[in-house]
Amino acid sequence: MIVGIGVDVADVARFERTLARTPAMAERLFTPAERVDGEGRPRSAASLAARFAAKEAAAKALGAPAGLRWTDAEVVSEPSGRPALRVTGTVQAHAERLGVRTWHLSLSHDGGIATAMVIAED
Repeated sequence: MIVGIGVDVADVARFERTLARTPAMAERLFTPAERVDGEGRPRSAASLAARFAAKEAAAKALGAPAGLRWTDAEVVSEPSGRPALRVTGTVQAHAERLGVRTWHLSLSHDGGIATAMVIAED
């Protein structure tokens, strides 16, 4: 059964400008693994914006509770390259209270917009 659904969009150029103005923000928002691609190169602004949208969408799927840490929702890649959501800490604790056992994630970016959809399922 679906516990919650979350969708979020991010303007890639605006997100890139924000990261340029406040470089430490990337460390607050993303795990070290999220900040680089599979080859160890820094991720593009579009890729980071999509990951940020995924974190926002995950929070919405949980009902947007206060106190969630950004890095407790991590976008990872399955061996196939498909994105997946790994939750720990504050996000995991809230998900467990709601009975969430499975996460579904879709990411996209095109035309200067990054989007993410998250479904939380028991």
